[in-house]
Formats: sequence, C-alpha cells, structure tokens
Amino acid sequence: VLSHGQISSLFQFSFDWNDGLFDVTWSENNEHVLITSSGDGSLQIWDTAKTKGPLQVYKEHTQEVNRANLNNLMDNLMFELVKDLYWDPAVGKSLCTFKGHEGVIYSTIWSPHIPGCFASASGDQTLRIWDVKAPGVKLVIPAHQAEILSCDWCKYDENLLVTGAVDCSLKGWDLRNIRQPVFILLGHTYAIRRVKFSPFHATLLASCSYDFTVRFWDFSKPNPLLETVEHHTEFTCGLDLSLHNRGQV
Repeated sequence: VLSHGQISSLFQFSFDWNDGLFDVTWSENNEHVLITSSGDGSLQIWDTAKTKGPLQVYKEHTQEVNRANLNNLMDNLMFELVKDLYWDPAVGKSLCTFKGHEGVIYSTIWSPHIPGCFASASGDQTLRIWDVKAPGVKLVIPAHQAEILSCDWCKYDENLLVTGAVDCSLKGWDLRNIRQPVFILLGHTYAIRRVKFSPFHATLLASCSYDFTVRFWDFSKPNPLLETVEHHTEFTCGLDLSLHNRGQV
C-alpha cells in the first residue's frame, strides 16, 4: 500500500474515457497492455507506452460492462460481459455469444487450467460453466438464494471455484459434486462485490464488500477469517492479488 506522497510521486499519466470505467485488468503476457470496461457498453485496450488513446475499442453490448477478464491460456483471447461474449483482438469483433443466464452477469473468469473453459456468475443466482468449443452451457450450479456478484477459480485445483453474493456469504464449489458447497465463509455484513483466490496459497482467498471491508480467509482452518481490513470509507468494489509480490493486494 502506497502512502499519499508515494502515489503523487509515482503518477505518470492517465487515460480518459467518456463514461464510467467499471473494471480494469492487466495482461499477464504483456506488461504494457490493459483492458477496461465501461458504462457505455464498450471495452477499451490500452498500451501504457502509447498514452494518446486506446489501441482498440469494442462495442457490441447495449448495457454497461461490469467485468473484463483475459484468458492467459489461449493466445490473444479476451472475455467480457454483460451478455456472454468473447473476443479476439486481432479480429476486432466478438467470436461467440453465449446465452443462458436469466439475469445480469456480474462476473466471469477463465479457467487457469482448461483452455477455452470459463465460469460466469449472475443475478439469476447461478454459477455456470461454459466451453467455447461447445454451443450451450456445460454446468449450472444454483449456488446462492441471492444475486451472485463475483466468482473466481482456484489456481491449484481445476475443480474448485468460489462465489460471493448479496447474501453476504462466500461459498466454495467442487465441480465433481455440486449438491453442497465444500465451504461457506460468513462474516461480511453487506453484499460481497469481489472474491479472489491467492496465486500463491491453495486455501487462501480475499474478498471485498459493500460493508467497506476487505477480508482474508483460509478455508482449511476451523476459524477461517484471518484478517479484516477497514481502511476504506466507501463501498469496496474490487481487488486483485499481485502475481509478482506475495504480500501485495
């Protein structure tokens, strides 16, 4: 976490867009490339070495785009929402449209283990698994009795995912047996906006919430809540765990 002075001294430039930006994600394959998603239904690809404007803009959505996520197992492929689309930046248009959810899609994540496989979480209270090589949904999990705002895939287990929902709970799901969650984590007092597995520890994850907090969990422990961070003074909408620095969030 940088102090106020450090933030000022390290600031280099900014990118401007004509609508609110709801998400940002770095490419793991190119240190200069990042993707943003916007309230006007568009995605922007930016290059930090070229600061005059986006490299490309994609717009097929008719409503706001909540999340952008890069697939690092498949070269040049990117996935985004509100409706399920995925794109190839070299082609300049979406390659497929996936339909099935009956509510707003709040979160998507590519599998870090299986190329072409991704998960999506929706206001229809389901977690769904998809394969770009197949036309329909692969698996539907009625994960919560509330809107699901976030999901993530464990980096160490190809069958394990976590969901976070408006019911203030985090639930872990084993794709081989979806009848019951493998863990339930309680402690947040308002809707959970984002959940992320650690890239370095198989049972560690972090979540953030509209209760202004960021929480760290180890679901293998009898008392899984490790720490609650209360530095924010407004809704905490996003977080990410550094792939390069084990202690940085």
